[in-house]
Amino acid sequence: MPPSNVQRILLIKPDHLGDLLLATPALRWLRQTLPSARITALVGPWSSRIWSGNPDLDALVELPFPGFERTPVRRRSLRPYLLLLKTAYQLRRSTYDAALLLRDDHWWGAALAALAAIPQRIGHAHPRCRPFLTTALPYDPREHVTRQALAVVTALTGVSLPTEAIDLLPTRFMPTPAEVAWAAAWRAEHAAHDRRLIILHPGTAGPMKLWSPDWWVVVADALSTDPQNLLLLTGGPAEIELVTQIASSFTRPLLSLVGQTTIGQLTALFGHAHLVVGLDSGPLHLAVSQGRPTIHLFGPSDQQRFGPWGSPERHQVLRAGIACSPCGIFTSCKRGTIGPECMDSISPSTVITTAQRLLASAS
Repeated sequence: MPPSNVQRILLIKPDHLGDLLLATPALRWLRQTLPSARITALVGPWSSRIWSGNPDLDALVELPFPGFERTPVRRRSLRPYLLLLKTAYQLRRSTYDAALLLRDDHWWGAALAALAAIPQRIGHAHPRCRPFLTTALPYDPREHVTRQALAVVTALTGVSLPTEAIDLLPTRFMPTPAEVAWAAAWRAEHAAHDRRLIILHPGTAGPMKLWSPDWWVVVADALSTDPQNLLLLTGGPAEIELVTQIASSFTRPLLSLVGQTTIGQLTALFGHAHLVVGLDSGPLHLAVSQGRPTIHLFGPSDQQRFGPWGSPERHQVLRAGIACSPCGIFTSCKRGTIGPECMDSISPSTVITTAQRLLASAS
């Protein structure tokens, strides 16, 4: 089907916050190349806030994709297959012209598009997905997920994004006016405008991606010696214990908003920061989307695949260079070490030096 005849497009993206954010450049490119098409996104309820209100989409539909709930699932359950058949039946009635699979290994989503009888089904040639696709792109497991998503869009539209234009398509997330107002009020209440707000976000999903709380204290102590710097700890409800441990070990009081912000409020607050320091996590990608300088600590994660989408000078990735990293295993070290060696080997001095350099260049 010629791209000009594609009027109804379904995007399938089961992932969590950071992954959806990294796909937003592809959403914008799709909208720019097919401005009259109706674009519907199928996403998990755990991440729909990232794409809600996105002007490049016409509709957003939530689906609890099996395997992405981050809750224990009973083995040998028929529920994933029953949900697959039910959803495919519902999608058939929408008569989509094309389905774009924006996760390279998501066989369930590829099967869903096939069972829904969507004529064009575009994704990557992962062995588990290829049988369900009409167009299977070359599969490189270390290619950045944003480039993968852009390639899927290009396969549909036939319009390639020029290399020099990639930086013109940053990730995008827009807090609501109420969230922006909340962040501005917090900043006005807690800090004079001549102080530099530095946000430390020490939490992430997966214990092997965490950095030592003691190292966070060392970094906070070094950065707080400059009276111009104002430090703030942030995190979600599941990270209250971690952030409390860091704050209680610090020699001076630290501001903390752990467990007290929505995704939109946190993102709007990132927009006021002079620097955001954290791990491989969705919130750090949100900070990048607000154009703020960031430092990302990577260990078992692959920065080539999941690193920040933006200028490497402005968004620094730090890692220790352990030979077995990245391994992609976030629950336990495959070498059996006590704690994540690849994370613990990132020195606080490296983080401090990088932070000082970014703050100086921002000034």
